[in-house]
Amino acid sequence: MASTRPLELDVVIFGGGGAGLWLLDELIRHGFDTVLLEAAQLGRGQTIASQGIIHGGLKYSISGLLTPSAQAVRDMPARWRQSLTGQKPPRLTRTLLRGEHCHLWQTAALKSKLAMIGARAGLRVTPAKLSREDRPPALGDCPGVVARLDEQVIEPASFLADLAGQHHLNLLRIDAQGGLRFELRDAGQVEAIHLIDPDSSDSLILQPRHIVFTAGAGNAQLRRAVGLSQRAMQRRPLHMVMLRGELPILNGHCVDGATTRVTITSAQDSSGATVWQVGGRVAEIGVAMSPQKLVSHARGELEAVLPGVDLGGVQWATYRIDRAEGDASGRRPDDVSIIEHGNVITAWPTKLALVPRLAQRIVSVLGQPASRRPFDPSAIENWPRPAVAQPPWEIQQQWFTDV
Repeated sequence: MASTRPLELDVVIFGGGGAGLWLLDELIRHGFDTVLLEAAQLGRGQTIASQGIIHGGLKYSISGLLTPSAQAVRDMPARWRQSLTGQKPPRLTRTLLRGEHCHLWQTAALKSKLAMIGARAGLRVTPAKLSREDRPPALGDCPGVVARLDEQVIEPASFLADLAGQHHLNLLRIDAQGGLRFELRDAGQVEAIHLIDPDSSDSLILQPRHIVFTAGAGNAQLRRAVGLSQRAMQRRPLHMVMLRGELPILNGHCVDGATTRVTITSAQDSSGATVWQVGGRVAEIGVAMSPQKLVSHARGELEAVLPGVDLGGVQWATYRIDRAEGDASGRRPDDVSIIEHGNVITAWPTKLALVPRLAQRIVSVLGQPASRRPFDPSAIENWPRPAVAQPPWEIQQQWFTDV
């Protein structure tokens, strides 16, 4: 398919993670002629590496105050639930749930205030204290309060596949190194995008009215390519821990004072073994540690906060991932980040839970689609499409059995 005739579009999205795919769906439903370009695999990076928790804000409100971060995210569990149950588009009925809710438990530092915090902070999702009989087995021996928190936990790979399957013809795999060139009128003002098919070397020219970068850490390189500053983005690194073996299913947070000591989510690998992803404070301080040292530290933390769970015989591994966000001088941004320059929008959702909020904001910025003959995706039906990335435990090579 060699083509020199430009394809006129309303929007071209760069980056096929959760933010880009949700935005693609939102724009198509609002009548925008849109395609999404992905240089690797859908979700590779932050989305596939995430724990999949749709936060409702409590972890940002342990003090009992409605912080800006909590205010931005407090409506998100309900918004996601509408999509996951098919009540509202995008209908994500093929997205798998790791859990309908999370559990929250405490160390002695928090005492008995846990169940009251959410209501006092003005959150939509508040903790419900559980009796010992209603606790999940993994938390049966915890000495403090255990509560249920109605934050869904999704399986990110199935979420990516669900959205991608609904808009297959609007997804294009590109070669960002040798097969992408921007034609600029000025910095941040893109006249055309020149593509070379990574499989056949055929060419394609796109002429979009707007361009949106939702490529996470890749936004820095894209901004440089269109003459914009890379200082608009910050990275906050994590060093996550994984366990696999005969483990109980557990999704939740252990809080210690105003700190999330550990966050644990459970999945199954391709062999049927249970996998835990462990984040929270463990993953933040682990940035300065080697994998072996972090695994040893994480084991000590898990044994302290889960006294009834036997960790004997499990395998351990770690992976590093950067949280790429709009610049906030090293602090966690309180909300989504959107920057406009010329006809280019650069966007970061900050958290997976905020992806719907980001898409809605961008649609409001774009205004109305052009009035012309609708774009026919079949015109690019032979172009290669990106696949969904694999979860980190499926590609991890080095696992530890003794720590």
